[in-house]
Order: sequence, then structure tokens, then C-alpha cells
Amino acid sequence: MEQLGQQSVLEHNRRVTIISQDSFYRDLTPEEHKRADKGGYNFDHPDAFDVELMRNTLLDVKAGKKVELPKWDYVAHKRSLNCRTAEGITVIHGADVVLFEGILVFYFPEIRDLFNMRLFVDTDPDTRLSRRVLRDIEERGRELDQILNQYMTLVKPAFEEFCLPTKKYADVIIPRGADNVVAIDLIVQHIQELMRPNRTSRRQRNNSDSFVGRPH
Repeated sequence: MEQLGQQSVLEHNRRVTIISQDSFYRDLTPEEHKRADKGGYNFDHPDAFDVELMRNTLLDVKAGKKVELPKWDYVAHKRSLNCRTAEGITVIHGADVVLFEGILVFYFPEIRDLFNMRLFVDTDPDTRLSRRVLRDIEERGRELDQILNQYMTLVKPAFEEFCLPTKKYADVIIPRGADNVVAIDLIVQHIQELMRPNRTSRRQRNNSDSFVGRPH
């Protein structure tokens, strides 16, 4: 987004936009909430997502409709869309290119079939763990013991069972993640081609936008 000059552009003017799969975590039951508060609920399992809402939202975006996405509260473990405030929703307007990112974006056939390009960002396990530890401590106020226990009992097994096998669906595999500047530059060049001035604007056509799916 930074290299494309879109990061500082207001959402309704962006030609490239990002949607996170985390926006589609489903509402938890009271029992699941208790488990989540103790670090015992598996948010990396396919059952954690509202697949119908995910698909319908992406179809609306593809059709050029404005959509409102719930924001997931990682501390309270719930959607914040019901707040109906600017802080509680993310509004997605029409864009030429939609980046859809998440750990299981290729797991569901009805979702992965929507993408024009599929990118698998392959990162070293130690790097993934260190990033997770820093994020959960700094942003979510969690204890190290809980983070490590959750990683070993839920996150790592779920990655190996559900995420890693979807690598076979990727059109492009990017080793070393964001450190792979050559791969990132190639992707940026491809997106810039889609944004060329002489190409028909996304707002001037229907059902022909570009989706890029990216598990990470």
C-alpha cells in the first residue's frame, strides 16, 4: 500500500484497498467466550469464521457496492459492528484492486475461487512466533505463558493442518515475507499495471475487479 501510494489516501478515494479475514470471525457462544478469555479457544480453526458473511461481502465488493465490515475486538473477543460508530466499522468503497489477507483465505473453496491471483507469504516459524509474542503482549495485554501455551496447543497445530496445505492453491509463493523485496516489487508492478490511467476505472465497470488473496 505504501509503495502504491495508497496508504495515506482516504478510503473512498483508494484504488487499492485491503480487507482482513479477521473481520469475519463469527460471534462466540457464552461457553466459547469463557474459553477465549482463558486462551483456550482456537481462532485459527476454520470453524471460527462466518464464511457466509465473508463470501457475501466479497461478492458485494466485487459488484462495486459499498460495504461495512465489523471490526474484531481482540481483547473482548467480539465484533464491534453493533456499536454503529466510526470506530466500530470499516467502510470499503469501490476499488480497482482488493487485497484480501488472512491465514485461511484459501481454505474455503467458495472464497478462494473468487481470487484472480493467489499469493502465499511463507515466513520462518521462529519469525512468526516472535512476531506473535510481541503483538500479543504489546497490543492485546496477554501474558507470555498464555501466548506460548496457546501457540503450541492451538496455533501451530492449526497452521499445520489448515493453513500450510492450502499452499498448493497459490499462484505465487513468497519466501521470507516482506523481507523479499524482489517479490514485493514484482507484485507492486503488477498492481500498477492494473491501475494504469488508460485502463477502465473500477467505478466505470461492474464485476471485473481484481482480487488478490494472501494468507500470511
